[in-house]
Amino acid sequence: MTTDTDSSQASTDSTLSNAEQEDRRIGRQLRDLRKSRQLTLNQLAGQVGKSVGYLSQVERGVSSLPIGVLQTLSDALDVRVSWFFQPGGSDSAAEQETIVRADQRRAMNLGTIGAREELLSPRLSGQLILIMTRLQPGGSGGETPRERRGEEAGYVESGQLELTLGEQIFLLNPGDSFSLTGEEPHWIRNPGETETRIVWVMTGVEY
Repeated sequence: MTTDTDSSQASTDSTLSNAEQEDRRIGRQLRDLRKSRQLTLNQLAGQVGKSVGYLSQVERGVSSLPIGVLQTLSDALDVRVSWFFQPGGSDSAAEQETIVRADQRRAMNLGTIGAREELLSPRLSGQLILIMTRLQPGGSGGETPRERRGEEAGYVESGQLELTLGEQIFLLNPGDSFSLTGEEPHWIRNPGETETRIVWVMTGVEY
């Protein structure tokens, strides 16, 4: 049954850009998950080291959520980051555990930082996770460096990638690849004039 509130929300969402709608979708998921864990905004903010005001804005879809912050929140709420990706997948039961079609990827649009994350893995529970990050010109991984437990590696499929690791800055071009141990925070940015696409492989810990 559709309520007046649902109808009003749908009407409001229809006037927003795709990126704004995505921010609202992720914010609603985060709010519902927090409440299901019986946590207040104050309690969650204390656990992840963010302000109550910032988390409130995220839950209302006013602020985008960089993937690094989303990972921290996922850890605190005991879910994988992939839980937040827009549902997708093949209609074929035979394919669902093995294949991800290009037009059926789960995705998150992080509009305000110029990034889109696409899940390339068909299963969300395996030890091997593949993600494609698309960075628009000037887009980045967020305002602060990203930290992640465990190793990960990336391959620059197209465009240019500026990778900051500690105090070192590297410029990568198509065909270049890199490996990170998780010992230092890192930050990525697209310094070029065309879209940058990076394929990430992550193993060993939940993402």
